[in-house]
Amino acid sequence: MVGALARAVAGSRRPEDQRSEKPHHRLVRLLTHDPDIGDRRTEGQHRCRDGDGVHTGSGHASSVVPSVIYGSPIAGLWSVFSTALPKVKSGRASPQGTRHHHPGSSILFLSPHAEPVVRATAPVVAEHAVAITSRFYPAMLEAHPDLRNLFNMGNQASGEQRQALASAVVAYAVHLLDPAAPSFQPVMQRIAHKHVSLGIRPEQYTIVGHHLMAAVAEVLGDAVTPEVAQAWDEVYWLFAAQLIAEEARLYTVAGVDPSHPWRRYVVVERVEEATDTISLVFRPEDGGLVPRHLPGQYVSVVVTLPDGLRQPRQYTVSTGPRENTLQITVRRVRGVGGAPDGAVSTFLHEQIVVGDVLELGAPSGDLVLADGDDPLLLISAGVGITPVAAILDDLATRGTTRPVTVAHADRSAASHALFGATADAISALGSAEVHTWYERVDATGDRRGARTGLMDLSALQIPEAADVFMCGPLPFMRDVRASLVRSGVPSHRIRYEVFGPDMFAGQTLSA
Repeated sequence: MVGALARAVAGSRRPEDQRSEKPHHRLVRLLTHDPDIGDRRTEGQHRCRDGDGVHTGSGHASSVVPSVIYGSPIAGLWSVFSTALPKVKSGRASPQGTRHHHPGSSILFLSPHAEPVVRATAPVVAEHAVAITSRFYPAMLEAHPDLRNLFNMGNQASGEQRQALASAVVAYAVHLLDPAAPSFQPVMQRIAHKHVSLGIRPEQYTIVGHHLMAAVAEVLGDAVTPEVAQAWDEVYWLFAAQLIAEEARLYTVAGVDPSHPWRRYVVVERVEEATDTISLVFRPEDGGLVPRHLPGQYVSVVVTLPDGLRQPRQYTVSTGPRENTLQITVRRVRGVGGAPDGAVSTFLHEQIVVGDVLELGAPSGDLVLADGDDPLLLISAGVGITPVAAILDDLATRGTTRPVTVAHADRSAASHALFGATADAISALGSAEVHTWYERVDATGDRRGARTGLMDLSALQIPEAADVFMCGPLPFMRDVRASLVRSGVPSHRIRYEVFGPDMFAGQTLSA
């Protein structure tokens, strides 16, 4: 390992023709197993929020994590980091030549010293990225046990969060190395929204950076020369600087102080929606208005478990905007193959009743339905119906004239959550087309016109101009997306949420 890194760094000092080699796009695919990486720029991958089985408690793709004062304007944040990282250049040109940036992204480049080192060592770092993050998390949480309150400890135990962070850091490095690589901006937005939902503060990035670089040194050993350490530290702080700035903007827009991100809500209604699925309706304890959310957004809900551990989870707001109440829908996560049941979903199902008080964060999330007149196809499976229900409720309230088609798959009628609410919204829309599939169709399923088996969209007439929104388990999403692309739907019109701590954790969708 030492020899490999040493040769890589030595090679980075060779003539310009070697330093200008194509960047390692395979690094992203190495960790994501995604042969269709180019689609990320336009498809806007996301996650469904059903709590324990769906979101990390501290940031998808990345960890939490730095160091400016809340309330500083973005220009002030940039000034702080420009001073802290004097070797980082901003602008289109660098000593290495003219470089272009992705539209809508911040203009940040590695310094001339760091770029060839990162380019040369990225394959070795990528190869050991999961080992690095596997050392990083235990060490950081041991030194700062209070951060356990921000992380989904279930995803810590399964290793999903380690994969997410490793993938994000390497993908960001590739983004810095090659302006022609897929835009990292959608991922950055998603991480920032998640951090804001949890009240991540700038000073926490310093903690993460310290322990992450220590883990790099521990795993790679003597191969991490001061030159290599400085280059990768620069990658991390460029990543952190952009997140801090975007999170400061989102906090300002939401009117939230990250040092006080939680607001107390009273449970005013509990509805048994379906097998293992409940809806909880909340009203602010202070009597104020509920912050307006956009359909498709989520809130973080934090609970104190019986062992004293404070744990947050994210749940989609399952209705359109309401002035006085906010509703989430929670499917109980039952362990499979020896895995434990979801800690937070089980707690909510077994312990929470009307009159209880819970703390919720501000609505967050960048997957929202844009206004338009094109036909809309809403596809869901299981608890993936939650954002679809919110979108339908909002469309019905606003009286849209868009042609709407709804396709949902579930195990059975008894498992079909939010059926009544979505049926009412569809009825209000008037001309919406509905298609339902159940693995087991009983008398109730017959009355609903459900088909037996898995979802099959081949018989549907789907306009090429349709905007498609999907949410559900990953295998379902992969199959449906492939079917849509084969039928002629452009991939850039397909937007979807993926179960898991982050789009980079494990496999992503590909046609």
